[in-house]
Amino acid sequence: MADLFDSADPGAPDTAPRPLADRLRPKSLGDVIGQEQVLGPEAPLGVMLDSGALGSIIFWGPPGVGKTTIARLLADETDLHFVQISAIFTGVPELRKVFEAAKLRRRTGQGTLLFVDEIHRFNKAQQDGFLPHMEDGTILLVGATTENPSFELNAALLSRSQVLVLERLSLGDLERLVQRAEQELDRALPLDGVAREALLEMADGDGRALLNLVEQVMSWRTQDKLNTDQLTTRLMKRAAQYDKGGDGHYNLISALHKSVRGSDPDAALYWYARMLEAGEDPRYLARRITRMAVEDIGLADPQAQAVCLQSWETYERLGSPEGELAIAQALVYLALAPKSNAAYVAYKSARAAARKTGSLMPPKHILNAPTALMKDQGYGSGYAYDHDAEDGFSGQDYFPDDMAREAYYDPVERGFERDLRKRVDYFTRLRRERNAK
Repeated sequence: MADLFDSADPGAPDTAPRPLADRLRPKSLGDVIGQEQVLGPEAPLGVMLDSGALGSIIFWGPPGVGKTTIARLLADETDLHFVQISAIFTGVPELRKVFEAAKLRRRTGQGTLLFVDEIHRFNKAQQDGFLPHMEDGTILLVGATTENPSFELNAALLSRSQVLVLERLSLGDLERLVQRAEQELDRALPLDGVAREALLEMADGDGRALLNLVEQVMSWRTQDKLNTDQLTTRLMKRAAQYDKGGDGHYNLISALHKSVRGSDPDAALYWYARMLEAGEDPRYLARRITRMAVEDIGLADPQAQAVCLQSWETYERLGSPEGELAIAQALVYLALAPKSNAAYVAYKSARAAARKTGSLMPPKHILNAPTALMKDQGYGSGYAYDHDAEDGFSGQDYFPDDMAREAYYDPVERGFERDLRKRVDYFTRLRRERNAK
């Protein structure tokens, strides 16, 4: 049975023009630029190859960092037959053919490394279909995903694989890649130093994108070195990697939230700007910063919520781009405001107690008694009207009779909560004194 993915004539010469990224594809793992945290001698893949015990792997990382290349080179290093499929274009019938071909190879002593690009796009049932073939050794699975495997892949598949994180290429890595391209093309990039750095930044850590940009620049008929303005005029800036429903979205909003919590207005503004530049809806950001005011500032600065709501309303009235400045001002206010999650912690503790004691009745003395029967049952009996008490405070207990009094709210010594701390301590002392009488 012929392999579905084998070339009809592997010995035929390939005279078609090849993209620069394909021409510079590394021939060995030692040629791979970057990813030392995975490929180094003491790194996971280095150890696996040295011990001759390569297992199934999931590569998790952004586009253009070498997932496909490393998978292909692993097959070469281990003498496995390399088969590549994409979850976008492959259905169940095609998968069956792949597995059948792998079984035939195995009978002749040839193993198969199956590389599955965008593996997270397979549904849970399709992912389960890989398991028996992984377990009996029919295939060694190498999957690639740009999404968090913890959320997108079956637990059973993850338990049989090792997740290796590939990182976006650094500016140093990208510079080495440009130098290789210049050697391959036997020509230096027609850019001055600043423009060269700008080109590296345009790639945004994506090696394949960088080589495509280099190929474009090299095609220009110019004898002079171009500056940054000339480069950006001729070359549209590459859009930042950002998926409003994926990891990029959640990573950036997490960075924004933690910058505010960490009282760093400059970092907060940076991540806010990054999300806007990537096309995020300012209304989403206005809602999220209001949440930050509630969760991380709370009663340390009660005005913070009002500032957020006002900025949100201002955006709705002004629109973009002026309204985005109002949200930015609210971000700065939040970052510099005193922080407290005391009310948030108190709320969660009260919810936990409510789930645990949800059937307990309120004490009878604080229940109304609109009927004679309820009066006979003791409803409202002994209730002390606080306005009639000394200092407007009776000190009565309002927890259920069968539940010990609990303290949930513990204000911090910051901002307005310093005053609330004094009030809590004041009423705690009065309650203790009046209940002791």
